[in-house]
Amino acid sequence: MQKDDEGANPKRARYHSAAMDVDNLKVREKFKDLPDTYVIFFTENDVFGRGKPIYRVERMILDSDEQFNDGEHILYINGTYNNESDTSDLAKLIHDFRCSKSEDMLLVPFADKTRFFKETQEGVDRMCRVMEERVNDERIRIAVNLLKIGILSNEKIAEATDLPIEVINELEEKLKGISA
Repeated sequence: MQKDDEGANPKRARYHSAAMDVDNLKVREKFKDLPDTYVIFFTENDVFGRGKPIYRVERMILDSDEQFNDGEHILYINGTYNNESDTSDLAKLIHDFRCSKSEDMLLVPFADKTRFFKETQEGVDRMCRVMEERVNDERIRIAVNLLKIGILSNEKIAEATDLPIEVINELEEKLKGISA
């Protein structure tokens, strides 16, 4: 979900598409083996201002108006799209993304997953674990950056990141091993 219109910049889509290509092609594989990729921005606003539910971006051969067919696909989903007569699955998905309660959703599988993650103890526990991992990953990233800068003691970094001193010391050793 892209809340900020600036985040839907075309060069961001290009970046994510390139990053997927790098991740999907192993050493010595042929370029023809690259899978098709889809970068999908679900935008809070209609960033193109044309009132359409979806904007499909494809590369073109300008001299002939033919598609380039390189397997790169970029989609912008307009989160403000609201056409009562449109009963397509895409229109229902856009509607459901704006819902905060599962009972207001139109797509049953989406409503079921939302209900699981928001209204069952198992789902809430799983979501909490995922969020804790993300927070922990971010704290480790910050600690690594602070260790690289080298102006704070390990104790101060542990205090600033709320990580155990043992973790900071371990990260420092790993960094030393990388730079050696």
